[in-house]
Amino acid sequence: MRPPLVLTVAGSDSGGGAGIQADLKTMLALGTHGMSVLTAVTAQNSLGVQGAWELPVAAVRAQYRSVVDDIGVQAVKTGMLSSAELVETVAELIGGTDAPAVVDPVGVSKHGDALLAASALDAVRTRLLPAATVATPNLDEVAQLTGVRVDAEADLRRAAAAVLEYGPRWVLVKGGHLPGDAVDLLTDGSAEHWLRGPRLDNRHTHGTGCTLASAVACGLAKGQSVPDAVRAAKEYVTGAVEAGFALGAGIGPVDHGWALGRTP
Repeated sequence: MRPPLVLTVAGSDSGGGAGIQADLKTMLALGTHGMSVLTAVTAQNSLGVQGAWELPVAAVRAQYRSVVDDIGVQAVKTGMLSSAELVETVAELIGGTDAPAVVDPVGVSKHGDALLAASALDAVRTRLLPAATVATPNLDEVAQLTGVRVDAEADLRRAAAAVLEYGPRWVLVKGGHLPGDAVDLLTDGSAEHWLRGPRLDNRHTHGTGCTLASAVACGLAKGQSVPDAVRAAKEYVTGAVEAGFALGAGIGPVDHGWALGRTP
């Protein structure tokens, strides 16, 4: 039988820990067929991003149409979209596709490198977020998009409400940067789902956000509800972070294949 079809629209991470590479590894590990639309190429390693080159809008559109019009798709995940023109194009594309969309509004890399132009923020707010089935911002991205700063768990509800104002059906505010347990809040403005995980003592967490959003998309492609897809994604990412490994001289990646076993 054919596995569920998931499409990632994101940038490339030459170090293999985040971006398109992390997305495709996650999709394989979770039993789906991953496909890709490349939006940018980065020179990136465990120490940071040394360079980034955006692809032309025409190339992004052609990749998307090539995949969706022939193969089809059961869920779409978006990641690095560095310019307003790219954001608007991708928002138009996913808005016209009959499949759930998981929007990871990537603004800054794990190392603090800017991956979204300031001029693109309005397009994310007014075009991309309204097209999202689920938006998955971290606390820095919430602040960047809404101005709401989260200093404690009690602030997560206010942060989620601020993101929902822009129109996604659901928002998952990731509280991983808060002290204590790793607490996330998933809500559609009425139902609330609090997801808690242990605080793991592992600095090798590169690609966590990409991996989580891709895992949510995999669950949706399998026909799971948003809460069920997010719960399963949280469990998968927790295992991947726990198994994260050193790579290079800086922050290593999570282990996308942690549940598949390893051969000597």
